[in-house]
Amino acid sequence: MTGNLRRRIWQHKEHAIEGFTAKYDVTRLLYFETYHEVLNAIAREKQLKGWKRAKTVALIEEQNPKWEDLSRDWYSSTDQDLIAKLVQPKETRE
Repeated sequence: MTGNLRRRIWQHKEHAIEGFTAKYDVTRLLYFETYHEVLNAIAREKQLKGWKRAKTVALIEEQNPKWEDLSRDWYSSTDQDLIAKLVQPKETRE
């Protein structure tokens, strides 16, 4: 769950944060849902994480049958430069 999906996806694409997505090179956004209430989003995330893989795949294929990266057109070089400044504090940038 995140309050800023564009920034979070960029972090995954750039491997800006160590963890599962960087280790396994997970860079495509295949499915997402939006919620106005944080508690509803948390409940849905827990529900999805409890599903078996086949059920999750069926949900993705229902909404995105070609498994296209839904974020493929989200970033220009200007966006990436801006996000890089937000993600990486000035004193650690080269």
